[in-house]
Amino acid sequence: MFYVYILKSKKDNSLYIGKTNNIERRIQEHNSGHTPSIRTKRPFILLEKIECDNEIEAHKIEKEYKKGYKREYIKNKHNI
Repeated sequence: MFYVYILKSKKDNSLYIGKTNNIERRIQEHNSGHTPSIRTKRPFILLEKIECDNEIEAHKIEKEYKKGYKREYIKNKHNI
């Protein structure tokens, strides 16, 4: 099982979208500063997780959610 997850920075309300096969571990890695590119945006909260049957499906959905119009949809949905 893979997941596409959407995180929101508590610091600046920015979004981070990614995919993983272990959602709890990955969120912990983000919040501990393991990901250098978003280290300064910690802490994060989980807004959404989408279950996928496999990594290929997760990659396709992740790519879709990273597009501008889908990102705006997420912001509007969560009042960001």
